[in-house]
Amino acid sequence: MLKTCITACTPKAMPAAVRAAFEAELRRARDAAPDTATMWDALERAHIISQAWARPHTRAHWHMFRLAVRCRDRAETVGQVVRILVAGAGSVSGRVPYGNTGRTAAGLLTPMPLPEDLRVLLGRARERPETAQALGTVS
Repeated sequence: MLKTCITACTPKAMPAAVRAAFEAELRRARDAAPDTATMWDALERAHIISQAWARPHTRAHWHMFRLAVRCRDRAETVGQVVRILVAGAGSVSGRVPYGNTGRTAAGLLTPMPLPEDLRVLLGRARERPETAQALGTVS
């Protein structure tokens, strides 16, 4: 039921190139084990890529939750549980903090500048980084 609701409420499908980049970052995180710094970097990038799409966005937080548990980071684990609960709704409503890395230390609603390659991938290359950051949401 929830899967059907999220699919129905998400107006656009993730473009193939964006999906491929998202899956590549998840693979990079998996393949980097036990290097947790590289794993976090890959998952943060996967999160940024996925913010506009409810299921991938929630999936990115699920992988972050699993890594937080693996690292025995209690604060990050709790933060990821909260994010798992709100990620889908944020994506559906378009009210996600643009460019946020998805980590607990970043703040739940704190917009952040995008890496240049992800700005191009997500079709935001024409936006100036400071303008996109000031907007604070994915449109």
